[in-house]
Amino acid sequence: MRALIISDLHANMEAVSALPSDYDQLWVLGDLVNYGPDPAAVIQFARDHAAIVVRGNHDHAIGFDEDPRCSPRFRAMAEEMRRYTMTAVSEDDRRYLRNLPLKTTLEATGTHFLMCHAVPSDPLYEYRREDSPMWLTDEPGSSIDIELVGHTHLPFRRSLRSRLIVNPGSVGQPKHGTPEACYAIWENGRITLGSLPYDVEAVVAKLRCLPISAEVFEDLAFVLRHGTIPSS
Repeated sequence: MRALIISDLHANMEAVSALPSDYDQLWVLGDLVNYGPDPAAVIQFARDHAAIVVRGNHDHAIGFDEDPRCSPRFRAMAEEMRRYTMTAVSEDDRRYLRNLPLKTTLEATGTHFLMCHAVPSDPLYEYRREDSPMWLTDEPGSSIDIELVGHTHLPFRRSLRSRLIVNPGSVGQPKHGTPEACYAIWENGRITLGSLPYDVEAVVAKLRCLPISAEVFEDLAFVLRHGTIPSS
């Protein structure tokens, strides 16, 4: 079986459309919405194509009308785009986001996966990088072979004695210095990381038309164009 694993789509339909389409199953690790201009279209994509979707902090924020608890540098971007997103999605979309699981497990061809947005002990909010020592102490269970996580927008693979941890990076708002749609592929017992270019300027043009401040627009455009966090 060939599975496409993605996270942090962030309402960026141009990036989503650039992803590989030759997969048997699509697994989505949360954050379908916010920051981008097309939340309803991305939700519909997930509803139409994904076998598994877990809830991210921005999905939770839109579903329940709550604070997504972003870092200070992204707080204004998240809040202005949250207000826009609330007007751009339907109540049925919000119900769908509310009902997404916080984490799930799956067995596929003898491999046991655990999937969540952040980390199993805090599925919505904890920001944990690849080198964190907490991966060594936060054991999800002896039966888990591969732990799939997102949230940081930074792709990585980390092999531990008990399991492999994989973050596919962000589809719609990568922050590792490359403005491409990131993903992972699991096939024949192996996981590989990849990324593909997409029409960033088309997304920027859509953002320019939204009812957001000039400062927030410039910050969002910078992240999209450079694949990194703008300076303060």
